[in-house]
Amino acid sequence: MMKKWKLGMIVAAAALSVVALAGCTAGKSSSGADDKNVTMWVHFSKEDPEGKAMVQNITAFNKENKKGYKATVQYIPRSGSGGGYEDKINAALNSNSLPDVLTLDGPNTAAYADSKIIQPLGKYITKKSDILPSIIDQGTYKGKLYAVGYSESGVGFYYNKKMFKDAGITEAELPTLDKPWTWDQFNAILKKLTEKYQGPAIDMQLSDHSEMAIYSLAPFVWSAGGNITNKAGTKAVGYFDSAATQSAFKEIQDMVKNGYTTISPKQKGFQTGKYAMLMSGSWTIQELDKQYKDISYGILPYPVSPKTKKLVSPTGSWQYAMSASTTKTAASGALIDFLSAKAQMYRTSMANTVLPARKSVSDEMMSKVTEPMRFLIKQNQESGHARPVLVKYPQVSRTFAETVTKATYYKENPDISALMKKQAQEIQQYLK
Repeated sequence: MMKKWKLGMIVAAAALSVVALAGCTAGKSSSGADDKNVTMWVHFSKEDPEGKAMVQNITAFNKENKKGYKATVQYIPRSGSGGGYEDKINAALNSNSLPDVLTLDGPNTAAYADSKIIQPLGKYITKKSDILPSIIDQGTYKGKLYAVGYSESGVGFYYNKKMFKDAGITEAELPTLDKPWTWDQFNAILKKLTEKYQGPAIDMQLSDHSEMAIYSLAPFVWSAGGNITNKAGTKAVGYFDSAATQSAFKEIQDMVKNGYTTISPKQKGFQTGKYAMLMSGSWTIQELDKQYKDISYGILPYPVSPKTKKLVSPTGSWQYAMSASTTKTAASGALIDFLSAKAQMYRTSMANTVLPARKSVSDEMMSKVTEPMRFLIKQNQESGHARPVLVKYPQVSRTFAETVTKATYYKENPDISALMKKQAQEIQQYLK
């Protein structure tokens, strides 16, 4: 499951991997001479729901494939600091002993592909038209598919139904995917809530300076018609400092300036009824349903730029990839295709309570999940946008987070235009 803590570790873990990747070329596979036996490393525990689903999926692969392929999996859980799995990958890079198949986080695709740690696998993947475009985007580098996501993620705007009702906000005023709030309408609601409860209306998670910043807040930029870089990923100047991008950061800054949100939110403020709203991901559904059953909540879509009225939401999760060192490409490709197929993806998504990466799996899940999860699946399908695929993505992500922080310190940085020009230059140095 793409829990918040995993998101928070992506930048540090990716940076660790990139250090090891720089200048390296994967060597001989450790999987031996038998072309029918493939090895795979995954970043979770065998005892986790995700691990238990994987055990079933591997058993099915070994039994059902017609070529006699046999897969064995090594479960290497990530530690709280993002180590464990990444440490194992880095050690394997140094000793040229990568497995045939491995998992990697979506934003790391470009770094792994550029350093020739993984190889293209598009020709092995069937029914690609069923895979969500955001998943194809995150796994594609220089026009070639290098990795296939086996789940998706999403963020929504959680709201406390009782607090909304007590503030005089009616059901008719709530946004829908077809008619989301504009930033102006969103701000009007936040103003009403702030005045009613004499404090911030929403926890925008602005105290989280990790990968969560770009993951959850970049949709404001994309909704405005702005971007972090150009499509080729070679220019930030003229994009990250464009008028459209500036408008998104101005919206975030004004939310803090007006007291609608805070840079130092109370821990579990939404869960304990201190804030009427919370911007968070699908992982919060399980938390609320299991630990805070007294909170009656719903999820609303992302607010949109009043100029474009374009709904955009974040996406991305972990993927399967084939090491560049393996000579067992047919067997490795067959394993990845099997694991990312409908039946296996459905098993994993349901066991791990995550959004699916295939349209057909989404359709099958809709009648079996709760309304909040159904909403996030629909939002993901209609508006999902992958993060940029950049070789030095960790540095770009960190700079984005720093920009958010600086913008929220509105007294020190009242001029958004000047701030964005400076930050665009910062990102530019990391682009090829």
